[in-house]
Parts: sequence; structure tokens; C-alpha cells
Amino acid sequence: MNTTSESVISQKLRVSGPFAFSAWCIAAAFTTYFCMYAFRKPFTAGTFEGTMLMGIGYKTVLVTAQIAGYTLSKFLGIKFVSEMPASRRVIGILTLIGIAELALLLFALTPAPWNFIWLFLNGLPLGMVFGLVLAFLEGRQLTEALAAGLCASFIWASGVVKTVGRTLIVDYQVSEFWMPFYTGLLFIVPLLIGVWMLSQIPSPSAKDIGLRTARAPMTRDERREFLRRHALGLSGLLFIFVLLTVMRSIRDDFAVEIWRDLGIGEEPAVFANSELWVTVIVTVISGAAILIGNNRRAFLTSLGLVAAGFVLVLASLAGHSAGAVGAFPYMVLLGLGMYVPYVVFHTTIFERLIAASRENGNLGYLMYLADSLGYLGYIVVMVLRSWLSEDLNFLQLMNAASALIAVTSLIILVFVTIHYARRLPVAT
Repeated sequence: MNTTSESVISQKLRVSGPFAFSAWCIAAAFTTYFCMYAFRKPFTAGTFEGTMLMGIGYKTVLVTAQIAGYTLSKFLGIKFVSEMPASRRVIGILTLIGIAELALLLFALTPAPWNFIWLFLNGLPLGMVFGLVLAFLEGRQLTEALAAGLCASFIWASGVVKTVGRTLIVDYQVSEFWMPFYTGLLFIVPLLIGVWMLSQIPSPSAKDIGLRTARAPMTRDERREFLRRHALGLSGLLFIFVLLTVMRSIRDDFAVEIWRDLGIGEEPAVFANSELWVTVIVTVISGAAILIGNNRRAFLTSLGLVAAGFVLVLASLAGHSAGAVGAFPYMVLLGLGMYVPYVVFHTTIFERLIAASRENGNLGYLMYLADSLGYLGYIVVMVLRSWLSEDLNFLQLMNAASALIAVTSLIILVFVTIHYARRLPVAT
């Protein structure tokens, strides 16, 4: 492998031990994607009460507009991310986030309610950032641990940027419309540091390639052939991921309203505190997959973790309904039940599916296929809620959706597990 064009830091990382290498990669990926959330999620810290558009609550309009842009970005990412050469990833990340921050400035300057269009344009570039960051980490012996560190960022960051946003509104009287732009400004310097650290990560070693297969850009024909070969099992996995995305997004995007319905008022720190517990536990669980060397066994074990997460969701709902679980532990337990399966898809399921089946491809393709369908499903749920049941509060919506999704997913998961237990080679 030619290393003459690598920087001094890249060469040192290539020969460093697993702890030092992992620490650098996790810090780089975590910092970059954590900061990206400061450009995507702070607007959800506002309530935008008193503003309507065509009879629909304005917060719902804003969430739907941004998710629409984010969803379109995921569909574009199926091609854009899966075909992106390594040399263009850094400039790609900075350009996409720069466009998103400009959209937040225009959101603040444009009168409501017509400024919702800028949140669509804010989401449009941001949906491709995750795949570009993940591309630095995939196809390695330590991928699960590295990807778990990356996923920890979007669990905790969502709570932190809401805390920052609520603090700007409550303590500094910043307008709900200007708050997202100012929140983004606060994270520009750490974003640049994180992206620079990503640029120093060397490509996978020969040992990584032997264990996990080489990861290369995929052409359109290669993507179609992969999908054809895995049509049955992948359809089940994708459907479960769609349901997970809906459940997780309701809890995330309407956290302010849900906490209020649970009896927790203007306490900005509650968002970061609850998600910190979820972040730590989910990261440890999902990152532990690196301890399983056999790709087939790791893949099937990850399906078991998904099932365990859905069981925890049902137990949390039952406990809260019976009055045995208070508001804070309920949100933490529900978050664990949602995020363990969601993160395992990002860290292990698709990664080990490629490795176990010895396919030529990359993780970005499967993640963007899943994400595009997942966010499309979420848009459908938001539109149906607005048209059919605007009086249903978000706590009720989250509880009802979580119960239905958990039961449905567990049923599908049984068939998916049987399918892949028969299909995947035992020796992988």
C-alpha cells in the first residue's frame, strides 16, 4: 500500500496501536457530526406557537419542511455518497454544512410563515454529511467501535443543541427565528477541527481488507445487482429501519412538547442530561460488536440486540402507563429501546452483512437506501397527523407509534433472522 502521499500524522496513525487509532478516529467523527447537529436540530428547541400555515401548526410545518429536504438528500446520497472518492470527502462536508448555515440565516431574515422554505434547503445538504463521515470509518477491524463513537454524537448532540437553543431563547431572549443561526455559529470552530482530524485518518490496512472486504465506490449497475441478490432479507431490514426512524424522530423532533406533556417545563438542561445516559449505554453496547470476530455471528447477534431494544420499548411503555416509571427514567429507557436498534443498524448490521456475504460495495449505499426510506416514512406520519388528528399531542403520538412499531418490528425480525441464518455462509 502506497503511503508516500500521506501526512506525517496519517503515517503515525497507520502504525499506532488500536487504542490510539480508535481514539483519534472517534474524536474526529464524533466532533464533526456533533457539530453538524448544531446546523440541523436547534430550530426544534423552539415551539413557534401562535403561527399557523394553512391550518397546520407551524412547528409541524418546519419539521416537515426540513425532513423533506433531508429525505431528498438521502435519496441523492444513494448515488452521491456511494460514488464519492475519498479525496473529495472533506471539501464535500464543509460545503454541505456551509450551505445549511446560509439557509438558517435566510430563515431568520425572511418573514414567517414563508420562511419555512429555507428549512427545506437547510435539510437538503445535511442529509449527505453522515455518509461522508462514515466512509472514513467503514471496512476496518474496529469499525463497530468507531461507528458507535460516531453514532454517539447524534444521540447526545440532539439534546445538547436543544439545550443551547433553549438557553439562547430563555436566558438571552434570542428570537426563535434567529436562534438556529446563532447556534450554528457557536460550533464552526470545533467543526473545522473535527473535519481536519478526519482528513488525517489513513485508508484501511491490508488486514482490515482481509477481515471486512475492500470498500470501493459503487456504480449504478453494482447497486442494482446488490439489491437484487439481497431483495428478500434486505426488504425486511429496510422496513424495520423505516419504523425505527419514525419512532426515533418523533421523540427527537418534538422533545420540547413531549417533556412538557410529561410535566417537565422550562428546564433546558433536561434534553442534554437525558440523552447523555442514552449515549453512554448505547455506545458501549453497539461498540462491543468488535469482540465478535465471525461476521455471520456478529450479524445475527446484532439482530438479537434489535429485538432486545423493541422489548425494552414495550416494557417502558407498560411501566409508565402503570405509573411505575417516572418521566425522566421513562424517556431514558424509551430512548435506549429506540437507539440500541437504530445505532446497531449504523454500526453492525449493514457492515457485517457486507463482510459476511463477501460483497463488493460500501456501507454508504446501504445506509442511504435505509435512511431515504426511513425519513420518507416519517414525512408521511407528520402529514397524516396534521390532516387527521391535529389535537393528538406528541406524547400520545409517540406512545401509540412506539407500541405499534415495536410489535410489528419484532414479528418481521423473526422472519429476517431465519432467512439470513439459512443464507449466510457459516465460515464468515
